[in-house]
Amino acid sequence: MLLFAGSSHPALAHALSAALGVPLGDVTIKRFSCGECYVKYGQSVRGKPVYILQAPGRDPDQHLMELLFLCQAAKLSFASSVHVIIPQFPYARQDRVSQPRESISAKLVAQLVEDAGADHIITLALHSDQMQGFFSIPVDVLDTRSLFADHFRSRGLKDPVIVSPDVGGAKQAKRFADLLGADLAILHKTRSAHHDAKILEVVGDVAGRRCIIFDDMIDTAGTIVSAVDALRSRGAHPDIAVAATHPVFSGPALERLRAIAPKEVVVTDSIPCDPFPGLTVLPIAPLLAEVISHVESGQSVTEIYKKTTFRKKGK
Repeated sequence: MLLFAGSSHPALAHALSAALGVPLGDVTIKRFSCGECYVKYGQSVRGKPVYILQAPGRDPDQHLMELLFLCQAAKLSFASSVHVIIPQFPYARQDRVSQPRESISAKLVAQLVEDAGADHIITLALHSDQMQGFFSIPVDVLDTRSLFADHFRSRGLKDPVIVSPDVGGAKQAKRFADLLGADLAILHKTRSAHHDAKILEVVGDVAGRRCIIFDDMIDTAGTIVSAVDALRSRGAHPDIAVAATHPVFSGPALERLRAIAPKEVVVTDSIPCDPFPGLTVLPIAPLLAEVISHVESGQSVTEIYKKTTFRKKGK
């Protein structure tokens, strides 16, 4: 196998290379003065499985174009297969028509990656499971819940409550709660505009208890702010933790997080982010490397998750 990386996340690329024991391949990526992107493999890929890592988090359009060109160049150079590792899939939230005359952008991006030559997708925590239906090629959606469960177990929290910030995320939050043997609370959220969330109701017992808000991503942190305010107003323990797979942290996110001062913000390194007080970043390279090793050896990826242990409440 050969491993290549786009320009989006050098730190993750080197970490994955080290975890796999496979050197990063030689590839040229540059931009012309007009803004167009150019890619070229500096070594033969003929007859070999090619893995391409790209993490288009804060510059999705530029990094997506890089990825498309890398896929096509590998396919045109007779790679035996093209595997795309894209930890945070761009445009995943635009997965349906919620208002008249909108595009289903996630479906279009999925089609573009596939048409460019991808044979297989590896990603983390899609915004909705149904998005896998946009592809006609295999998609491995990796589960990060065990990473967060191990982290919070090490914190030794007494009788925590896992909080889903909306009804749509309740299923994933419930699975995470089961891993920790914790109770579940669900927030009822409404939006008057993009990035403007308001919590209307809290369903579950949070009074006096330590809460962990669990979501797939933190973008502008508007939902997190509303959730923390709602939980504290209903008597939750003031030390509230936030856990999310993808640290987008766009716009006013960091300022908002500083203002509400959660006990801890726990994310993965699916997107590069700058450190700040209270931030914990969990590495995903070991998980990606294990999955890739299973793919290369023809083993079941599901077997990786069977090693996860569930805890009953009170155990």
